[in-house]
Amino acid sequence: MIDVEDLIALVRNYNPGTNAELIRKAYDYGFRMHAGQTRHSGEPYFTHPVSVAAILTEQRLDDASIITALLHDTIEDTKSTYTEIASEFGEEIAELVDGVTKLTNLQLTSTETKQSENFRKLFMAMSKDLRVILVKLADRLHNMRTIKSLPQEKQARKARETMDIFAPLAGRMGMQWMREELEDLSFRVLNNEARSSIIRRFITLQRETGDVIQKITSDIRLELEKEAIEADVFGRAKKPYSIWRKMQEKQLAFSRLSDIYGFRVICGSESDCYRILGAIHRRWRAVPGRFKDYISQPKSNGYRSIHTTVSGRDGKRVEVQIRTRQMHEVAEAGVAAHWSYRDGARAKNPFAVDPAKWIASLTERFENGDDHDEFLENVKLEMYSDQVFCFTPKGDVVQLPKGATPLDFAYSIHTRIGNSTVGAKIDGIRVPLWTRLKNGQSVEIITAAGQRPQATWIDIVVTGRAKSAIRRSLREEDRERFIKLGQELARVAFEHVGRKATEKALRMAAKTLGLTDENDVLAQLGSAELTAREVIEAIYPELATRQAVEEIDARRAVVGLTADQSFRRANCCQPVPGERIVGITYRGQGVVIHAIDCPALADFDMQPDRWVDLHWHSGRHAPVYTVSLNATIANDAGVLGRICTLIGEQGANISDLTFVDRKPDFYRLIIEVDLRDAEHLHMMLTALEAESDVAQAERYRDLARKP
Repeated sequence: MIDVEDLIALVRNYNPGTNAELIRKAYDYGFRMHAGQTRHSGEPYFTHPVSVAAILTEQRLDDASIITALLHDTIEDTKSTYTEIASEFGEEIAELVDGVTKLTNLQLTSTETKQSENFRKLFMAMSKDLRVILVKLADRLHNMRTIKSLPQEKQARKARETMDIFAPLAGRMGMQWMREELEDLSFRVLNNEARSSIIRRFITLQRETGDVIQKITSDIRLELEKEAIEADVFGRAKKPYSIWRKMQEKQLAFSRLSDIYGFRVICGSESDCYRILGAIHRRWRAVPGRFKDYISQPKSNGYRSIHTTVSGRDGKRVEVQIRTRQMHEVAEAGVAAHWSYRDGARAKNPFAVDPAKWIASLTERFENGDDHDEFLENVKLEMYSDQVFCFTPKGDVVQLPKGATPLDFAYSIHTRIGNSTVGAKIDGIRVPLWTRLKNGQSVEIITAAGQRPQATWIDIVVTGRAKSAIRRSLREEDRERFIKLGQELARVAFEHVGRKATEKALRMAAKTLGLTDENDVLAQLGSAELTAREVIEAIYPELATRQAVEEIDARRAVVGLTADQSFRRANCCQPVPGERIVGITYRGQGVVIHAIDCPALADFDMQPDRWVDLHWHSGRHAPVYTVSLNATIANDAGVLGRICTLIGEQGANISDLTFVDRKPDFYRLIIEVDLRDAEHLHMMLTALEAESDVAQAERYRDLARKP
């Protein structure tokens, strides 16, 4: 295990001003918290957090990241708490440790729906502080380096999760070295036989051809010396997994692969990059279609470099990457370059991308999506994508993933343009919408009013933004069609029971059914998610056929009275079956029943001996309980008659009716209605409120009336 002083020395190498005391404190705290714990290998558990911290020193990260690495498992695996860490090390570090803990608890390889929800949480954690994912990646890297001690089944699960999620995420963040190592370590677990086969073929090839890397490196250096350009040249064979992936994609045998070697030239200035490119192209023939200029068109994660593939010594294809030293720092660290130190201070690398802007660009199009699986698909598309750069007719650059089509181009400009696309021109020539775009092409989108996305477009586009927009448009189009069908079904169903399917009636149905609005009711009716009967019953349940049920005798409706006690309902609150009640005894008058929330009960607070605990008899009651309703209706011919008819249709009887206010455009009246119970009252109010001629309908309680 790395000693604390050795760890501090690693940090001091790039940050002489480091807070050594705080690192020592964190080291000692973590050591104490993990005391007695061991890894699967039998080593003390604390060797893992220390190794994660050491990996982060290779990226020259700040003290907060190093300390977080030392403490990243304390909340999850020890008795330590967020509050304690915040008290000992500050809120910033506590937030980072808590963020890593939450990422560790995410089951990213669980069922698809849960996996997509957890991907959202992963990106939310990243958006708060990207250092959380930097620590998590270092944690995963060390776990993969020491994975042999785990059971085979767990090894395979971890390796698959690493290959599917963490490796491409590291690549998307610009940390290519970490992506390659994570892929290679996962490849060793998932298909060690294929990996070993590729390594054996490399050894055989080197024995047959000699040290090709050394020879080509010398050739490049010689060309640069002729041009008097100072630069460092490095060469390497590509990783086994990278070669395996190309063999699978191109369906080629190892012997037919050409560009299995990669070379990197690192120089002092941007102008030198283009001079080096010229020198290499003069010496060797460039391979068409294999040139990318990421200096003039940087990747979104800050990556800048020139890539070219040439036919080198003995006709072998080699890829050459050309970049400045500052560009190289970003290429190695990716988004992490934002926190890197150089010469004792936070590095101010002009090519380091702002992490907040980077994560915003990656997540902005997924924030409002409701479909978890769609979110997951879009995130994976974004993480695995390589890029092409195309131009609008005005010369603006549009950055798209490899394999993108003119439709992707159109949606990247604006959703409205994508939705109305009818054709496209590439470099002035009309092409099909499924054409794959190439670097440097000029794309013109042809639109037409009234055009709508087609279902087949989903299989043409590759960007998450385009797929989301197309699916959203198709859903809206289907919804419009279902609403129109639902309107006709509702009209027929309502006419069948002598009612009209007004907007107000449908809004009441939506409220009763727990839907958003009347259009939701119509859409579900049109798509057969709801039946017309269910919509009618939501507003007019009395119109539905019901089996005859024996009604409770009104004289036995209340439970809790003695044999010689009679009862009557209080006029002030008019309680009905289904409501909580209490009785108040009156000498010579029996028991008066009040609703439990009746304000009149306050008068009896000091007379507990008069209170009687009562409740309504369960079962179906007769419609004999008068309730006052306050209704405001339109002053128009026939309206009052229709309201009275409606009340009758609900199985209720009007016992009295009083006009309270008469205006030229409306009436306000108190209607005394005989009802069965609280549910019957609710149904009555719902039916009245659904009527377009009723402005308001509510229960009326007159507390001035004597009990």
